[in-house]
Amino acid sequence: MTLVWRNHPVDEDTSTSIWRGVVIVIVVLVHLLVSVKAHADETVMLKTGYMTLDAKGSFGVSAGAVPASLIDVDSTLKLKTSNGVTIEAALKLGDVRAALNYFPLDFSGDGVLASNVQYNGQTYAAGNSVHASLKADVYDVSLTYYLLNMDDLPSRLQIGVEAAVKMVQATSSLQDRITGLSQSKSTTVAIPTLGARGRVAVSDFVGLTGRAGYLGYAGNHFLDSEVQFEFSPLPTAGLYAGYRLIDLKLDRAGVLLNTTVSGPFVGGFVRF
Repeated sequence: MTLVWRNHPVDEDTSTSIWRGVVIVIVVLVHLLVSVKAHADETVMLKTGYMTLDAKGSFGVSAGAVPASLIDVDSTLKLKTSNGVTIEAALKLGDVRAALNYFPLDFSGDGVLASNVQYNGQTYAAGNSVHASLKADVYDVSLTYYLLNMDDLPSRLQIGVEAAVKMVQATSSLQDRITGLSQSKSTTVAIPTLGARGRVAVSDFVGLTGRAGYLGYAGNHFLDSEVQFEFSPLPTAGLYAGYRLIDLKLDRAGVLLNTTVSGPFVGGFVRF
């Protein structure tokens, strides 16, 4: 897999326009949520699970006028798999679904630099052994409006539009095991996405859900997608398993990312 980075700083006017559009969509969805008829079906779902993710691509950190060197997270740093607990709370009211999802990212690895690397304004020498880590807490807030909502039949079909905001609190660090040089960089970024959600099911017994959200501007992009299978041996509880893929290309506040994160997850849920 070959990844190519092109540096496209985010234009402030472009970013403001994107946020304005996303805010309008969210306001419309909130209006739909509060205007749902009082007799609409209401469902609350709580989920907890375990997700395993692998990372491919590159990252770097610049400082001032010193450009960043992009470091391959797979071949150079050999980042290990990230494992973590996921939590989700969702409310479905009529044709509208609101949800809050949390999952962590925790990658670390060791490697030997093939060439000099500029990281956060410091030079790491070729041939030296380094330890790197990429950690983040990701909060995913979403609102979905189902354009098609056949959820009261034995065979169920739901298709809707979804607006979401991903709040990412991330920290990257690089330590030279030979010289002791250590640098880290933290950033917080909110990424809005627009996309779709769909679900097909046989009653509440088995179901298949898919969702995807995307944002692209000024050479940057963010894609978050997942597919999930649910099995409910009981009306109020069940198990789920799925696969998530996140593709991120970002140049913000000196942090350069061009990575793909993907992997399976499993868990259980209750609904009432």
